[in-house]
Amino acid sequence: MKITFLGTRGYIEPSTPRHRFYTAALVEYRGRRVMIDAGKGWEDRWEDVDPEAIVITHAHPDHAFGLREAAPPCPVFASGASWQAMRDFPVPEDQRHTLRPRKVREIAGIGFEPFPVLHSTRAPAVGYRIHAGRAAVFYVPDVVWIHDREEAFAGIRAYIGDGATIKREMIRKDKHSGELIGHSTIAQQLTWCRKEGVERMIVTHCGSDIVGGDERKVGAELRKLAEERGVAVEIAHDGMEKILR
Repeated sequence: MKITFLGTRGYIEPSTPRHRFYTAALVEYRGRRVMIDAGKGWEDRWEDVDPEAIVITHAHPDHAFGLREAAPPCPVFASGASWQAMRDFPVPEDQRHTLRPRKVREIAGIGFEPFPVLHSTRAPAVGYRIHAGRAAVFYVPDVVWIHDREEAFAGIRAYIGDGATIKREMIRKDKHSGELIGHSTIAQQLTWCRKEGVERMIVTHCGSDIVGGDERKVGAELRKLAEERGVAVEIAHDGMEKILR
């Protein structure tokens, strides 16, 4: 399984050549191609990416609003909650496919299992346990908490997680539901990896701590946090490719 990080920038103003495009990824296996997320700006790049299908984590602008601007030339897969938020998007009805929580769906020969996560009440999110051949990863670009984390992380080669903040708290309670919303710190996600025996975290959806700072210094800080937990860490950048077997 090959993962290309098409975009690694969170929903922030700063950008750099390494973190220019909003967070999206391309998963490839045996010549098949599935894109994860299609936020603002991706509507102009469908032909460049050439996916057989698109899966959506949640309906925030940086993850789904490319679909609001133009229908992609392929099927789109998303949760029922995301489709409710995207109900007026110009995706043809016969190209809309609903994914059920914790039900594996084979898309272009690649398995996607959606796990509900806490992040937003207005745009409920999922993370995907993705498996192809012998390799499995968990991909969740925006997250406060992962339901059924033990099952989500079981046997994965890498955890690909939320880079919005390193140690600065970005979690609050929704004033109506009391549900936690926002972003878990990278430090906390590294702790999840340690607890579940995951040896490697790749950071995407990079926030201003990374994009707006000295990435070499930030990388050193993250490696220290990771080493304290017995985990390896790497900051993804636009165009980075990883092959997982």
